Amino acid sequence: MNAEELKSRCAEAYTASFDYALLSTSKKNEALLKLASLLEEHEKEIMKINADEVNKARERGLSSALVDRMTFTKARFDEMVAGVRKVAALDDPLNRIWDGKTLPSGLSLYKRSVPLGVVGVIYESRPNVTVDIAALCLKSGNACVLRGGSECLNTNCKLHEIIKEALQKCGLSSCGVAFIDSPERELVAVMLSLNEYISVLIPRGGEKLQRRCQQESSIPVIIGGFGISHIFADDSCDLQRAVAVIVNAKVQKPSACNALDTLLVHEKIAGKLIPSVLDALKPYKVEVLAHGKAMALAKDYPYVQQGCEDDFDTEFLSLRMNLKVVADVKEACEHMIKHRASHSDAILTDSSAHADLFVRSAGSACVYVNASTRFTDGGQFGLGAEVAISTQKLHARGPMSLEALTTYQYVLKGDYLSRS
Repeated sequence: MNAEELKSRCAEAYTASFDYALLSTSKKNEALLKLASLLEEHEKEIMKINADEVNKARERGLSSALVDRMTFTKARFDEMVAGVRKVAALDDPLNRIWDGKTLPSGLSLYKRSVPLGVVGVIYESRPNVTVDIAALCLKSGNACVLRGGSECLNTNCKLHEIIKEALQKCGLSSCGVAFIDSPERELVAVMLSLNEYISVLIPRGGEKLQRRCQQESSIPVIIGGFGISHIFADDSCDLQRAVAVIVNAKVQKPSACNALDTLLVHEKIAGKLIPSVLDALKPYKVEVLAHGKAMALAKDYPYVQQGCEDDFDTEFLSLRMNLKVVADVKEACEHMIKHRASHSDAILTDSSAHADLFVRSAGSACVYVNASTRFTDGGQFGLGAEVAISTQKLHARGPMSLEALTTYQYVLKGDYLSRS
């Protein structure tokens, strides 16, 4: 694919977006259910293609975190298919009407939810994203342009082929789900310039990708999926139950963007909680970067290292984490502000006052009280799949599902009314 072919594909998606905006709920659901069925029919073929790419990634020496993210396990495949069916079962986010009123001029006015248009997504590793985004965009009446990572190109191409087949079998234009089937990095720059066709751009990947899109895109960008996740263990927390939550946040899926990066422990319980946490993490061989007073409490842990200040600004996406002792909830919040807490952060506490202070102080898209940060997910929130987890403050925050893929228009009606 060259630049002109990419531009043509985006132009076709733009044209298809006007047809998608007019689709009935039943027609969209028909296509989604057909997609789920076709994915199941082609499961063995998809899994084989993916397994070949995973093996090549390992041979190339790609990081274990990336290899994990690109791997289709049986559970992940089933979750992807179930997500498509959940999106079909959700209410249609379009044509909702609110804020109706009659103006002094005689005009009647209301707001109506409408699609964004064409959603461009640049993502890395996870092949399920191809299906998740296509499903969400279709249900919300949007077309989409997708650019996946080179490490999963063959898997993504196969998934896109199945998506097109589902659309065509239901009489819909397959141009509404466009896929950039070339790993050429130069095409990203071209995509970032196509603001006449793409309405919004969502980069799903590391900080480098996010910052590039912010700096180079002529299209509005929604930042999401990157952030340092914290847990603060307060002095009032239930120590035994806190350990289980901390371990879950770190090891349940360490390559996830909402996995624990920094554990902050109140100084009054550090002597008891830290040894218990480290004992629980030892079987998973979690590498702990200890800071300040925490080093003395963790010195006997076999996988401990001395941490440095830059580690607090690192999203590990692996079995690594920071460990720091703080004086109180106020210092914990100050640490989070300093180190860009914007994604998913939690407090473990039995004090309602401390919980309230933490929630109000955190600048995070998702703030938890006595729960693992790993719940930040469209499926877990009852939203079906997600396009991304937005960490910015305009338009959408947290898991972006159907409603976040809509905007609104004002509809005004008069009786052949002219302004005086």
